[in-house]
Amino acid sequence: MNNNGSVSAIARPELKRGLHRLGFFALAFGSMIGVGWVTSIGSWLSQAGPGGAMLAFLVGGAVMLCIGLCYAELTPMLPVAGGEVAYAYKAFGSFKAFLVGWALALGYVSISGFEAVSIGRVLSFLIPGIDRWPLYEFDGSTVFASHVLLGLLCTAGITWVNWIGARSAARLQIWLTVAFVGVTLAFVVVGLAKGTAENLQPLFVAKPGVGVWAGLLAVVVTIPFWFVGFDTIPQGAEEASVDVAPRAFAWLIIGSILSATAFYVLVILSVSMVGPWASIVGADLPAARAFEHAFSTPWLRDLVLVAALLGLFTSWNGFFLAGSRVVFALGRGRLIPASLGATHPRHGTPHRAVLLVGGLTMLAPLLGRNALLPLVNAGSFFIASAFLGVSLSLIRLRRDFPDLPRPYRLAGGNVVPVLAVAGSLSMLAAMVIPGSPAALTWPQDVSVLLLMVALGGGLWLAATKARHSISERERDRLILDQ
Repeated sequence: MNNNGSVSAIARPELKRGLHRLGFFALAFGSMIGVGWVTSIGSWLSQAGPGGAMLAFLVGGAVMLCIGLCYAELTPMLPVAGGEVAYAYKAFGSFKAFLVGWALALGYVSISGFEAVSIGRVLSFLIPGIDRWPLYEFDGSTVFASHVLLGLLCTAGITWVNWIGARSAARLQIWLTVAFVGVTLAFVVVGLAKGTAENLQPLFVAKPGVGVWAGLLAVVVTIPFWFVGFDTIPQGAEEASVDVAPRAFAWLIIGSILSATAFYVLVILSVSMVGPWASIVGADLPAARAFEHAFSTPWLRDLVLVAALLGLFTSWNGFFLAGSRVVFALGRGRLIPASLGATHPRHGTPHRAVLLVGGLTMLAPLLGRNALLPLVNAGSFFIASAFLGVSLSLIRLRRDFPDLPRPYRLAGGNVVPVLAVAGSLSMLAAMVIPGSPAALTWPQDVSVLLLMVALGGGLWLAATKARHSISERERDRLILDQ
């Protein structure tokens, strides 16, 4: 039915419900911790030192908490798939909703691609000799057929899990996250118990002329990439089981951010304590090498790598689900082609959006391992842009729609949303200001960013006719379910 009571000409595609609280928390926390700490901790330490890296994650975690608190109010207020699309649409209209939604979708796809590249890199340490059948050189790295095949097969598996339903994806996520936490706790406890504080020296890395701030900033601006994941909760809000109260979304978001902050700080501390951190920053997988060198035993190294694999799949599964829901929300609202907003007649999943995310992810392994950093940097830019849009949406919705039901209301007026806006803008500025130590690089980072923007522009233009074929009232119903 339309808001005026007449029968609608367009059926609103509905997603199948079945996600519970534990499934939501596993999606959020499992998505945030991922595999990046294994592949990138060396760059964090070399740029900022252990003290600087931990401080960067505490500062970044505080910024993410401000942004998460904005989500905590918005998600119970508009519990629909692709929540950011709905928030921006209600606040600013169709085009800005597209900008926020597509930026977030690109961030998710970047992370999914990061995982597809990382799987070969991690397994090459667990299974020596996996680097087989070199195909070509790309951006200074050899692309092996074995890595490409592995990335494609794993992407196909993740795609299939998300094709058959969010409940299946959540069940897989719970088991992976429980296993990951158990394995990680084992080597973190060993590191803290057997390591020494002397190995943390020097705590900070000072660069000539700029001191410790350049390295600290270089780590801080990547924080959106490492912390994004709590926002998988609003992506799946429409698929929540009836026993999940709207207010529960707020506490799940806040709890997952605090848990991820503690995780990153403990991992940095543990890895840095087991041996002189400067001796392992150049290794391919510094966290694994640190434990191997410190204890002269391969089993601790392999334990770290097993944790990395588990984290890789928790992150991959969570972001794949979230990315497909954002694309689905954009398609359902006719902001991009409507076919992407369809649901599977049997599984009740956004199957075409799932296929699009899967197809884009499959391109990443073709770029080789040197694509990891450009994917991180471009993904961070997209995610920070989306977080800025969400924070601004909350401020506008509070002003223009004060009477919307709010099961959870953030205290303190607009203090936290303004801090979230300032934090997002600061990160974006650091990535685009020429001469900044965290500026996006040419051509790697900028090329990835421009290609993704061009794809979004093409989808927006392709949906022009469909977008103009429905009224704003009809679009309200499709996006907001109002």
